[in-house]
Amino acid sequence: MTSNRARLRAALAEGTRLTGTFVKLPVPDVVELCGLAGFDFVVVDLEHSTLTEADAIGLVRHAERCGLPALVRIPEVDAPLICRLLENGAAGLQLSMLGEAAQTRALVRATRFAPEGARSVSLANRAAGFGLRSSGGLKAFLDAERDDPPLLVGQVETPWWRDGDSWDAVIGDLDVVFVGGTDLAVSLGADPGGDDLRAAVGEIEGAAERHGIAFGGWAPSRTAAQGQGLTAARYLVTGSDLQILAAGLEAAAGEGGNG
Repeated sequence: MTSNRARLRAALAEGTRLTGTFVKLPVPDVVELCGLAGFDFVVVDLEHSTLTEADAIGLVRHAERCGLPALVRIPEVDAPLICRLLENGAAGLQLSMLGEAAQTRALVRATRFAPEGARSVSLANRAAGFGLRSSGGLKAFLDAERDDPPLLVGQVETPWWRDGDSWDAVIGDLDVVFVGGTDLAVSLGADPGGDDLRAAVGEIEGAAERHGIAFGGWAPSRTAAQGQGLTAARYLVTGSDLQILAAGLEAAAGEGGNG
């Protein structure tokens, strides 16, 4: 059976635009609703949310059962945490504030088994079938993970490329280069919808194209993506569950209010 991450990777390779959203609420129904509503993936947010590790694992497990790829956004490379997320079915990791080759190397090491990386091996988890004989054992697990590795998304939020490590060194091992537009605008001192930000986004898009890597980014909605230079984004994250809920509640309160 083709895994969620394999389907996501294949769709990115085909040039299909995939749309997801950030999940910040610790409610399994949210990821299920995302799948039913037509999102292609979700990103469980361990950076800008109150989710605990246990919450994130529960969301990842539920998403996998629903056939919906769930990546997890992390603020730094924490190898033991990454190991536990992958062992519970995370389709991949989205690393925030990527700007140095050392960060990418650490991410690869934490998500790949030797000799490509240094991820710790255990069969006592869901991803390995809990070590049951019917799951095929160690070789089958390692082969499956090497043939279908976790997706790696690097979130670019500062203009590091203007005086830092080369594009090849930083993004060469990624599946997606992702524009964190809000932080990038703040870093540049730019208008979130202005020409300076769009120019920087264009530089990131060009680097992704040169290296054969999918280009992605965040926008509050699909219609807003064009104005932020994300027209060509194949991995588009729109809003979040909280943002969508807030907008719906505000609209409902306005319809029923006295003002």
